Amino acid sequence: MTLTWKQQALAAFSAVPFLFASTSSMATQMTSVNHAQYITSINIIFNTTLPLTGLKGGDNALTIERIHASPALAGSSPRGLSLSPDGKRVTYLAGRDDNQSFYDLWQMEISSGVRSRLIDADKLAADELSDEEKARRERQRIYGQGIMEYFWADDSQSILIPASGQLYLFDVKSNAVNVLDTGEGFVTDARLSPKANYVSFVRDQNLFVLHLTSKKITVLTKDGKGPIKNAMAEFVAQEEMDRMTGYWWSPDESHIAFTRIDESGVELVTRNEIYADGIKLTEQRYPYAGKPNVTIELGVVSVTDIKTQWIDLGKETDIYLPRVKWLPDSQHLSFQWQSRNQQALDLRIVDISKPTETKTIVKERSNAWVNLHNDLHFLKQQSALVWASERDGFNHLYLFDLNGQLIRQLTQGEWVVDSLDYVDEKQGWLYFSGRKDSVVERHLYRVNLAKGSQSIERISERSGMHQSVFAENKPVYLDYFSSLQQPPQISLHDESGKQLSWVEQNEVNASHPLYALAGQWAMPEFGHLSADDGQTLQYRLFKPIPFDDSKKYPVVVRVYGGPHAQLVVNAWSEADYFTQYLLQQGYAVFQLDNRGSAHRGTKFEYVIYQNMGDAEVRDQKVGVDYLRSLPFVDGDNVAIYGHSYGGYMALMSQFKAPDYFKAAIAGAPVTDWRLYDSHYTERYMGSPKANKQGYDAGSVLPYVKNYQSGLLMYHGMADDNVLFENSTRVYKALQDEGKLFQMMDYPGSKHSMRGEKVRNHLYKSLAAFLDSQLK
Repeated sequence: MTLTWKQQALAAFSAVPFLFASTSSMATQMTSVNHAQYITSINIIFNTTLPLTGLKGGDNALTIERIHASPALAGSSPRGLSLSPDGKRVTYLAGRDDNQSFYDLWQMEISSGVRSRLIDADKLAADELSDEEKARRERQRIYGQGIMEYFWADDSQSILIPASGQLYLFDVKSNAVNVLDTGEGFVTDARLSPKANYVSFVRDQNLFVLHLTSKKITVLTKDGKGPIKNAMAEFVAQEEMDRMTGYWWSPDESHIAFTRIDESGVELVTRNEIYADGIKLTEQRYPYAGKPNVTIELGVVSVTDIKTQWIDLGKETDIYLPRVKWLPDSQHLSFQWQSRNQQALDLRIVDISKPTETKTIVKERSNAWVNLHNDLHFLKQQSALVWASERDGFNHLYLFDLNGQLIRQLTQGEWVVDSLDYVDEKQGWLYFSGRKDSVVERHLYRVNLAKGSQSIERISERSGMHQSVFAENKPVYLDYFSSLQQPPQISLHDESGKQLSWVEQNEVNASHPLYALAGQWAMPEFGHLSADDGQTLQYRLFKPIPFDDSKKYPVVVRVYGGPHAQLVVNAWSEADYFTQYLLQQGYAVFQLDNRGSAHRGTKFEYVIYQNMGDAEVRDQKVGVDYLRSLPFVDGDNVAIYGHSYGGYMALMSQFKAPDYFKAAIAGAPVTDWRLYDSHYTERYMGSPKANKQGYDAGSVLPYVKNYQSGLLMYHGMADDNVLFENSTRVYKALQDEGKLFQMMDYPGSKHSMRGEKVRNHLYKSLAAFLDSQLK
C-alpha cells in the first residue's frame, strides 16, 4: 500500500486512477456556519478552464468510455525515461496511438533532436508471464504490454530488455536486437553487470549469470526451492519497502551481494482467486501483522570462484533489510538494518574480506517510526556520504564522514526534501527535489556541498510538479513536468536549468486528444484549513461545469488519506479524469490531505501512530464543515469515495460520522488491520498484541452498527494485496445487522483494477450509484 515517489509518479502519469486517487473525507453537519470561521485563506491560482496556447478548444462532454480509450487524453506521455550514461541520447517507452497500453522503445538523439523508434515491441516474444513476474509487476505498479522495462549498460553501448521471460540485448552500434540464450525456464529481475560483461537473472529461486562473450551460464546459488529464495525480494520488501530486487553487483563486477530468505515461518494462506470461468486456489506466504516474517540473510558471492561469505547481521533475526548498496571501492558493502518495530534504522558498512566485522555509521531513532528512503550516496573524491534524515522533524540531507561523524547539514527548514537526484562532485553541487517553495509543488534545487543550506538555489521555474532524471556521468537532466493546466511535458536541461530542447512538448493544440474537451476542463481552488491541533490542512475544491452560484450542488469527497500519499497537488493526474466527469454531471468534488499524509514533516505524520482511522476522520470532518459553510454546497448530499486506504477511509468516515455522509463508495478497503501485512501495519499501529485497543478501534467492524444507508463496496476477487476477505467480513457484518448496501466485485481483478472494460464498468457503476444517492 505504501507509495513511493516513483509509484506516485507512475500513478499520476501512467493511468492508475485508483492507487493515487484521492484523500479527503467530509465532515460535520451544521445548519448555519460562519464561512470565515473555517478557512484561513483561499488562493485561486488557476484560470477557470484549461489554457490552450490562445486557442479556445472544444466544449465536448467527457464520457467514461473516453477516459480509458486510445489515444490517451494526456497526449504523448512517455514513461520509463532515461538518459544514456554518456548523455548522448534520451530513451523512453511510448504507447501507441491505437493502444496506449502497448509500449515500444523510442529514442531522441540529443545532438540532432531527431526522434525514432529504437525497438518495435512486435519483434519481441509475447509469451504469457509467469505468476512470479505477474506478482512482481503488480508490486512495481507496472502495467501494459510490449516493452515494459529496459536497462542501459554503463558504457552506453547496449540495452538489456526483459520481455515475457526472455532477454534481448540491443547493440547500439549495429542497431541489432539479439535474443540471449538463458536456458530453460522463465527468468526474472534481469540486469546488465556494471561493465556489461554479464547479464544476471533469477530463475527457479536461484541467481544466475550469463557471460556475454563466452555465452557460459553460471549458477551462483543452488539451494533455492520451496520456502528458500535466493536473490529475491520478499513480499513486504516489494510492496512496502520499495525494494524490488534481492541482489546487487559490485562496481568492478567481482562480487554480487544477495539476500537469502526463508519463508517457512510465514503463514501459508490458501487464497481463492475467483475468475469468471472458475476458481484458482493460490497458496501465498502472507505475513500478517503480528505474525512471523521471513528470516533473512545477506551473502556476498564471488562471480569467479562462486564462493559465498555471509555478513553478520547481528543476533536479532526478526528484522528487516530494506536497502543494500556497494561503496565505490567494491570492497565495502553497506546495508540498512531495520528493527521489527521500525523505530530503529542503522546504516552499517562491512569490509567483505571481514564479513563478521560490521560498523554502524548512522543511527536513526524514533518513538513512532523511521521512514525509509533511497537517498544514500557515497562520494568518490572524499571519504564521505550524503544521507537523508528526519531527525529535525523534516526530511533533509546531511553530509557524514565514513566514521559516522556529521560534517554538515546540507538542507534545513520547515519543508521537506523529496529525493536526492544527482551529485556533481567535480563542481561541488548536489541536486535534489523538494517542497521548499510550496507543499503542493515539487521543484528541483541544488545545494553546494561545501556551503550547505545557505547556498540552495532553485533550478526549475514553472509552477507544478517536476521530476528530474539525470545522466549517469554528466549533469544534464530530463525534466518530467506537469501541472493541473498542462499534461506531462519532457524537456532536456543543462546543470543550471537552461532548457536545451524538448523531448515531448505535448502542447494542447488543435491536434491534441484533449483539445475537444478543453472548454469543459475545470481548475480547482486551493486553500487550507486548521486541524483540531492547529496544524494546516491543504485542500482542493473543484466546482461543477457549468457553474451557477445561485444553485446548490451535491459534493463528492475523493479520499485516500493514508501515509506516503498526497493528493492536493498542482499536478496532472489521470485520477482526475473521473473528477472532471463528475463535475460535468453537476457535482462539486473536494479533496483534503488529512494528518498522516506525506510531505509535511513528522509532527503531521505521527498523529496517526497506533491510532489509525481517528485523526484522519476528524480532519475530513473539518473539510465538510467548511463545505457546508459555502452557499453553493448542498450539505445534505455529500458522498465520500476512495480506493485502498481511501476505501478504508470511506467506510470509517461514513460509519463513525453517518450524519456527515449520505453515501460512501469503498474500493478494495482494509477493514481490519490484523488482515494486512506486517511491515506496513506495524509501522503505524505497532504489534497487535501490544496495541490491542488501537487495532480494535482502528477496525471498521465495530462501527458497522452505526451505518444507516447509502454504501457501495467493490473489490477485485483476485486481490493479493488487500485480500478479498477484508470486504467479505464487512459484507457479512452488514448482513447480520440487517443493513442494506450494494456491492460490485470483479472476477479476476487484482488490487489495481486494471483493464479498460473493468474500468469502464466500474466508473459507470460508481456514477450510477452517486446519481441514485445524491440526486
